[in-house]
Amino acid sequence: MSARSEQSTAPVPRQPAGPEVDGEEVEQDALLEMEDDNHWHKYTTQMIDTRFVTVLARLPRLARLAFGMAWRASRRDTAATVVLQVASGLFTAFGLLATQQVLVHLFSSGLTRDKVISALPSLLLVMAAAVARGGLSTAAGYAQARLKPRVRNAAEVHLLSVTSRVQLSAYDTESYADALDRARNRGLYAVEELVNATIDLLTNTARFAAVAITLLTIHPLLLPVLIVAALPEGWGAVRAARAEYQASTRWLARARWSWTLGHQLAYRRHAPEVRAYNLRGYLLRRFGVLLGQIERTELEVAREQTTARVIGGSLAGIGTAGVYALLAWLLIEGHLPLAAAVTAVFALQTGGSALRNLIFNVNKVFESGLYVNDIQDTETTTLARQERTGTSTPAAPEEIRLEDVSLTYESAEKPALAGVSLTVRRGQTIALVGENGSGKSTLAKILGGLYEPTGGRMLWDGADTASFTPEEMREHIATISQDFARWPFTAREAVRIGAEPRPATQADIEDSARAAEAHDMILGLPNGYATLLDTSFKGGHDPSQGQWQRLAAARGFHRDAPVIICDEPSAALDPRAEHALFQYLRDGAAGRITVLITHRLANVRDADQILVLDHGHVLEHGDHDQLMAAGGVYAELFALQASGYTSEREA
Repeated sequence: MSARSEQSTAPVPRQPAGPEVDGEEVEQDALLEMEDDNHWHKYTTQMIDTRFVTVLARLPRLARLAFGMAWRASRRDTAATVVLQVASGLFTAFGLLATQQVLVHLFSSGLTRDKVISALPSLLLVMAAAVARGGLSTAAGYAQARLKPRVRNAAEVHLLSVTSRVQLSAYDTESYADALDRARNRGLYAVEELVNATIDLLTNTARFAAVAITLLTIHPLLLPVLIVAALPEGWGAVRAARAEYQASTRWLARARWSWTLGHQLAYRRHAPEVRAYNLRGYLLRRFGVLLGQIERTELEVAREQTTARVIGGSLAGIGTAGVYALLAWLLIEGHLPLAAAVTAVFALQTGGSALRNLIFNVNKVFESGLYVNDIQDTETTTLARQERTGTSTPAAPEEIRLEDVSLTYESAEKPALAGVSLTVRRGQTIALVGENGSGKSTLAKILGGLYEPTGGRMLWDGADTASFTPEEMREHIATISQDFARWPFTAREAVRIGAEPRPATQADIEDSARAAEAHDMILGLPNGYATLLDTSFKGGHDPSQGQWQRLAAARGFHRDAPVIICDEPSAALDPRAEHALFQYLRDGAAGRITVLITHRLANVRDADQILVLDHGHVLEHGDHDQLMAAGGVYAELFALQASGYTSEREA
């Protein structure tokens, strides 16, 4: 049962009056008044304020954009859609003109039998036009349906192919993360909307053009009168849509909060704490308040929309009455034959509908185009921040040297690293030690080719890594991190991913898993190495945090790279798995460069070099014995940890 339905069937306890209620309401109002930059309604204000004339002025550029995206996605389906829709419109005009000829014969003098026989050829043309129009519309709809997923898929693949090559540092800026989120979500949806709305605009334009030709053929006064009569209803439709846009600025934040609270009430992630702290009543009360506010806003929107539609419909009704009055006058005065007048009635009904839809399509094209611009802006920003294209292909390094390396994140005022220099050679292990925020992970990411220094340089065997292509450089590096990915693949693929180009047997994969104490754990899964590691799919299984970290370690070991970077690789491991991990690192240390970050200093005492960092600076540098003899920060931290394993009696 959803949170909404639960609220409707179970009475919500009334909140007691008093200071606590006031504080809760103030807190909620403060949260709701925060600026809401939701990507689904980012351009709401612009949609409300932009005049329809301005929308029309931007229409040609948006139409070119839409057909350009459609053309790149599928030339055949785009061409078929355009040609078929235009042809359908032409047959609409042909059918109306043929209808007029049928009526001319039927309204002529003479015997009914003779009139029907004389009208038969024109009637057959009307039937042929109707069949052709129906067939063309169906074929055009099929082509458009084929085009829709291709446009969406082409846009998404193109966006991902661009953004997946952006520098990792781009994700550290809030503006890029927000822009990417808007592009991936509302932007890609808007691509579909823009193409569909533009095709619908073309369809209704073709229909209206066919009607316009017919009306001009019958009498030149009918077309302008039709336009004047149909505009009010089109205005009413656009006004109603914009009333909803305007209201969304009032209810959007509340809608997001209600969804969040409903999610917390309904799903397992928060269920233990909801019950442990008896939060059900509290959350339901806040949920009910939010729903009440949303409901009031929706009722206001309904009133505004109804008012707009009543005004538009009334004016359209007056205009329609004027159209038929004109028809009657033309008929009475003898300016229009009866057959032409009846044909005009059919044409006016078709044309009015097409014109109203056309106005609404124009509004939809403009709205979608605003959000499609997010994709274009994100792509431009991403292309300016692509990872470099190197001029040389690196070999596996025998030595890595940092010379006065610094790094300052874009959103930070102070450097995360400042003036770090070190040299590490094949067969050596270097350990990075320090408190949280000291710069250890930042330094590891530079060594791993994930970040480029903003100052100084990194050398591989004397060659500046700035000349390397990052992807080729990272082929020689394996990274095991506490911030590991939970890939929704089988256990086998979770170990092998990242080393796919290299041939590997099942025995190789199992050896990597054994090194991380993951083999027996994997065999204990429902389907062993074939177990899908995602419970959102049928037959899936969700490993524990420690099991996921074993898989991450096995993945790093399976890469078998000459440089291995371990950033808190045992944070979630039990003692046995932790021992196996560090034993693997020690056993293979002679053949590679090892960079180790861990808060458990007992695991770094065998390192060839230990760097103690603080706020991006190197405080101490040496091996374990040297740093213990120096009696500095490292010795203090080591003694502090060691005291936890030594009883007073042993001391």
